[in-house]
Amino acid sequence: MSATAFLTLLAAAVLLVPLFKRLGLGSVLGYLVAGVAVGPYGLGVDSRPEAILHTAELGVTLLMFLIGLELQPSRLWALRRQVFGLGTLQMAGVALPIAALGVAFGLGWSGAALVGVALAMSSTAYILPLLAERRELTTRFGRESFAILLFQDVSVIPILALLALAGVGGKAPGWPALAALVLLAVAGRPLLATMFRYVARFGGGNRELFAAAALLGAVGIAVGLSSVGLSASLGAFLAGVLLADSEFRHALEAAIEPFESLLLGLFFIAVGMGIQLSLVAARPLLVLGLGAGILLFKAGVLYAGRRALGGGDALSRPLAIILACGGEFAFVLLSSAQSGGLLDLSTTALLTVAVAVSMALAPFLLMLNDKLVAPWMRERAKPAFSAIDEPAKPVVIAGYGRFGQVVGRMLNAQGVEFTALDASPEQVDFVRRFGNKIYYGDASRLALLHAAHVGEARLFVLAVDDVETSLKIAALMRMHFPDVPLLARARNRTHLMRLREMGVREAMRETWWSSVELGKLALKTVRPELDVERFAALFAAHDARLLERQQAVYHDQAALIALSKTASAELEDILQGDAQLREHQTQAEAAPAPTTLAG
Repeated sequence: MSATAFLTLLAAAVLLVPLFKRLGLGSVLGYLVAGVAVGPYGLGVDSRPEAILHTAELGVTLLMFLIGLELQPSRLWALRRQVFGLGTLQMAGVALPIAALGVAFGLGWSGAALVGVALAMSSTAYILPLLAERRELTTRFGRESFAILLFQDVSVIPILALLALAGVGGKAPGWPALAALVLLAVAGRPLLATMFRYVARFGGGNRELFAAAALLGAVGIAVGLSSVGLSASLGAFLAGVLLADSEFRHALEAAIEPFESLLLGLFFIAVGMGIQLSLVAARPLLVLGLGAGILLFKAGVLYAGRRALGGGDALSRPLAIILACGGEFAFVLLSSAQSGGLLDLSTTALLTVAVAVSMALAPFLLMLNDKLVAPWMRERAKPAFSAIDEPAKPVVIAGYGRFGQVVGRMLNAQGVEFTALDASPEQVDFVRRFGNKIYYGDASRLALLHAAHVGEARLFVLAVDDVETSLKIAALMRMHFPDVPLLARARNRTHLMRLREMGVREAMRETWWSSVELGKLALKTVRPELDVERFAALFAAHDARLLERQQAVYHDQAALIALSKTASAELEDILQGDAQLREHQTQAEAAPAPTTLAG
C-alpha cells in the first residue's frame, strides 16, 4: 500500500469513526464505511484490500488473546448457565435453521453448516463497547449478552481447529500439530510466566516493554501453531487461556488493548474495502433483504428462546436486539470457507455484504427500541395510578426517594401526617415492603394533585429527582395552588436558579450542606489549627450572596461566566479581611487595661 493510500485511509477513519460514534451508530460501522470509501469499489485509492488484511488479521489474533484472558475458571463457573445454556440456545437456534435453508438452496452440508455458524455470530467489538458506553454491562441483560458473546467467541476455536484438521484451505495437520498442543499445555504457562516475571523485575516498570512481551507471547505462540498447520487465532486464544489466572492478567489487558483496538479497526477497514458496491447496486433488494433478514431472524430466535426460559420482555427484548447484528468472525469464517472450497466466490461476496448490512442496520434497530418501543412497553407495563382514599393531610411529599424519605422520617418522628407520592412503581413497591404508606402516581398531573388534596395542605414538599419533571410540578403548583407553601429539592445550582426564577424561593440543593460538612471534616484533618466553623459560615454566606447576583444575570451567559470567575478572588478578600479583623480583636483583648491615678 502506498503512503498516499495509507494517509487517505487514516484520514477517512479519523473523519468517519468519531462521526458514527457521535451519531450512535458505533465505531465498527465507521471503519466499514471508511474501508468502502477508500477501497476499489469506492474512491479506488487502493485496489488491494488483502494487503492491509494480512496486517489487520493481527488485530483478530490479539482479540482472541484478550478473549482467552477472560476465561478465568471462576468467571466461567459463575456464568456457566448463561454461557453454556443461553450461548448454546442462541447458536443452535440460529445456525441450524440457516444451515437447513442453505442445504435447500444447494449448498453442501459442510458449507451450509459453516454459513449457519458464521451468521449466528455477533460482533464482540461492537457490542461490548456499546454496553459499556450505555452503562449496561452490569445489568442482567448486559451480563447475559457478555455470556453469549463469550460462548460465541470460544466456539470459534473448535470451529477453526476442525477446519484445519479437515484440511480446509490446505493440508490437514498431523502429529507435529498434536505434539505442539501437548507441549504448549505442559510448558506454555511456566515459560510465559517466567518471561513476564523477568520483564516485571528488570524492566523498571516500562509499560512499552511489557506490551512488547505481551505481543511476543501472543503472536509467538500463534505463529508457532500456524507453522504446524493450526490456526494462528487458536494459538493466541490458548496463550490467553494459559495466563487467565496469572497475576499478570490485568497488566496484559491494559498493555495490549490499544494495539488490539487499532489493528481490529484496520481489519474492519479491510473488510469494508472488500465489500462489492457493484453487487449492492446490481441487487439492492436482495442485499438489503438478506441483511435485514439476518437481523430480524436472530433477534426473533433469541427473544422467543429467552421468553421460553422465563425471561420477561424487559430482559428478552434488549438482549435480542443487542445481539442481532452480524459479527467480525463471520468475515473470518466465510473467508475460510471460500478459500477451502466450501463456498464459491459469488456466495461468499453476497453473504459478506449481507453481514456488513446487518451491522449497518443494527444501530437503527437499537435506536428504534430506545426511542419508541421501550417507552411504549414501559408505559404499558405500568400499573394504574393508586386511588387516594384518605382525607387531606397537612403535608404532601412528591418524590419519595432517598431525599423525600428523610423529610418523611423527620415528619413522622414529630407525628406530622403526610401524603407521599412517587412515579416509580419499583420505588413504590420497595417502600411499601417496609410498611410505609405511599401512593403510586405522577405529581406532574394536575388531576393527581387534586386527588391528593394539595389545595388543603399546609405544605407541599417537591423532592422529585428529575429536573424537568420537578420544574413542571413547580409550575403547576404556582399556577393552581399559589397559596400552598412550597419547599423544593434542587439537583444542582442551575436547577435551583430555575426554580427561583419560577418564584420558588424555598429551594435547597440536595448535596449542598453535606458537601459543606465534608469540606469541614477535610479542613479539620489537614488544617487542625483553622476555625473551620467560622470559615464554613463565611463560605456559605458568600455563596448565598453570589447566588443572588448570579440569579440576576442568569440569562446572560457571558455575564454569568465573568461573575463566577471573580468569585474566588472575592472570597479570598473576605477571608483576608476577616483574618485582619480577628487579629485586631485579639490585640485589643491582649492589651493591658488603662490605669487611673487616685487623688
